[in-house]
Amino acid sequence: MNPARKLLARRRAGALAAVTVSLFLAPLAHAERICFSQNISAARCALLCATRLANEMQPASQTMNMAQMKGMNMRMPMPPAAELLVSEPSGTSLNPASAVMPMRMTMRGEWNLNFMADAFVTDTQQSGPRGADKLYSTNVFMGSAEHSVGRGAFLFDLMLSLEPATITDREYPLLFQTGETAYGKPIEDGQHPHNLFMGIGLHYAHPIGKSAIFEAYFAPVGDPALGPVAYPHRSSAAEIPQAPIGHHWEDSTHISYEVATVGLKYKFVRWEASGFHGGEPNENRWNIATGAMDSWSTRLSLFPTTNWSAQASVGRLTHPEALEPGDVVRTTASVEYSRPLSGSDWATSFVFGRNHDTATGTGTNAFLAESVIPYRANNFFTGRWELVDKDDLFAAQPAIEQQLLETVGTNTFRIGEYTLGYTRYFPFWAPLETGIGANFSTYTLPAAIIPYYGAHPFGVNLYLHFQLKPQQ
Repeated sequence: MNPARKLLARRRAGALAAVTVSLFLAPLAHAERICFSQNISAARCALLCATRLANEMQPASQTMNMAQMKGMNMRMPMPPAAELLVSEPSGTSLNPASAVMPMRMTMRGEWNLNFMADAFVTDTQQSGPRGADKLYSTNVFMGSAEHSVGRGAFLFDLMLSLEPATITDREYPLLFQTGETAYGKPIEDGQHPHNLFMGIGLHYAHPIGKSAIFEAYFAPVGDPALGPVAYPHRSSAAEIPQAPIGHHWEDSTHISYEVATVGLKYKFVRWEASGFHGGEPNENRWNIATGAMDSWSTRLSLFPTTNWSAQASVGRLTHPEALEPGDVVRTTASVEYSRPLSGSDWATSFVFGRNHDTATGTGTNAFLAESVIPYRANNFFTGRWELVDKDDLFAAQPAIEQQLLETVGTNTFRIGEYTLGYTRYFPFWAPLETGIGANFSTYTLPAAIIPYYGAHPFGVNLYLHFQLKPQQ
């Protein structure tokens, strides 16, 4: 080897040695600067250092592309128990693993803190003799604090809504929507507001062996193991401000009292059982009600891939409606699909719900399909289809209900609902994702109730959508 080649080889060897030494010393430098001063565990320190080092070494263009993706956020890897808890959007329910959770995350010592805020300001116009118009806001604010203890993890969650103030007169107009009461009468063609305290809960999860995780959950106000992910937290409903008209067949128990749940997840299968108070929240939306743990539910969920989830559940609700006798046996099934696309989620859900009324011995069904499709990051196309057997459209008008029973022989009517919408996001203010959108709903209905609703009822919603921007 000539002298020039020897010199080049020595320089390459020296450079390789320098790189190797720097790779070993860099984590130690991170540890001295980050971990020792914060007195955090060795395992968490190692994870934090590895994550920061990887972020520093990745190409600048890759970092920029990742930061530009809507809804994505960077956080360090977590133990399986903690990962499960922070992935639950409401109670113990789960969207598909690939679904983006628009949450802002930060560390405070050993605590992993998560925050989310979402609000619609909507102007709705509902047509026909039973329609109305209104300006209102639906909103939810969530916070959680997770702390790992050994291989297990605790999580405290709090979910609040200002809807008791931002939805006046105890409801907003929504054709063919029913459930709960306002001013002592059954709500007809309207959706009730959510409570100030939508959820207050304590979770604990602990791995069992290599493939199983046990979870226990208690909530004075919370979401038992019954139904799919409730619509305010479901990925496929993220850009639709109004509730589904099948809400009280599918996921209305997402605000329940005295909830206790135990569950076991093994690989891609999860089983849960809950006890809770079956009565719907009362009209005082500012308080935390109490009641006996008189109802039960159980749910079996499957997560075959990161993009898919499915569940089947059944529960018995003791006297859920204040003005109606009897209990309800509810059966639900759902399939959800989520695929990262254009920096957000293409999310689709199929939901079935059935209520069996023990007082009348009758059963009614609800079917739902909904989807949100992103296009070029800032554009979202939405759609929802429903088919619901409504047996309480005239519950507050017994004379009409009796007349229909005498003339057509039933007070149950199958309603079809078809919604299409679009949302566009603009960079108005850095801390918030701000969208402007609209959707249009039309309905099909039996001829017997056309005199009360009109031949072609429809609804239009114009809205602003605000979301707390996730940590980039």
